[in-house]
Amino acid sequence: MRHLIRTDDFSIEEINELFQDAERFSDGRFERILQDKIIITLFFENSTRTKSSFEIAAKRLGAEVIHLDVTKSSTKKGETLTDTAANLEAMGPNAIIIRHQNAGVPKILSQHANAAIINAGDGAHAHPTQALLDLFTMHQHFDNLKDKRIAIVGDIKNSRVANSNIELLTRYGLDVTLVAPPQFMPKTTLKTTDSLTSIIDKVDIIMSLRTQTERHSYPIYASLKDYASDFCITKELLGDRDILIMHPGPVHRNVDIDDALLDDPRSKVLNQVKNGVLIRMAVLKKLIGNV
Repeated sequence: MRHLIRTDDFSIEEINELFQDAERFSDGRFERILQDKIIITLFFENSTRTKSSFEIAAKRLGAEVIHLDVTKSSTKKGETLTDTAANLEAMGPNAIIIRHQNAGVPKILSQHANAAIINAGDGAHAHPTQALLDLFTMHQHFDNLKDKRIAIVGDIKNSRVANSNIELLTRYGLDVTLVAPPQFMPKTTLKTTDSLTSIIDKVDIIMSLRTQTERHSYPIYASLKDYASDFCITKELLGDRDILIMHPGPVHRNVDIDDALLDDPRSKVLNQVKNGVLIRMAVLKKLIGNV
């Protein structure tokens, strides 16, 4: 059984096939190719977009979705994750979609499961379907992504979205620059800067990230307002430049991106949400569709 733990679990050829399926699903079709499949969602962290997106994707393909409420699960009674995986496996699901606050948990489960394990986000490590839907959103806009220039802005060090996007976007030949204050910048061989104005005339896409305050051991900024004064993407900053604006959500309005720009046609944030369903349909089809 194949799993999706990181973006590099799929080759470029396989990802291009996912995009073809996603395009086909974009007409709103329901294809009951997973009618006899059972999918368990197991979310140890809060989620709106990812969880709902996976569930809608599964139901549009005809699968039965069972959500395990982790607040009432046996892990709260001291059961280990491997035992939880073994017990879920014994029930015969075809796929388990898991989000966990600790990096590496989906990988561990994949070593104890015959069901397909799909990583819906693990700690600050990876969020592969988010990166795939982000790339698909860019692919819809540009005929050729190679050498397109993207700035990823914000709390990069603590962002699983950034990690997955960096791996995927560089593999597709995009030119990536990381923009963040020093305390949010990971060790990297990529281009870096702490100045938005220095890159604004050199990029085709800006991806803003949420400040991951829940992953900080101590306050980095006195307030989010202080952070926003340097790193909020504003309509004033963009002017009339033809730059795509993206964000994985949830958006901290007027901290990550200002209100005016979120309503601007250059903002693709809601397109990303829409594409999340399409990409997750394509991923489920590939991993458990048997077609």
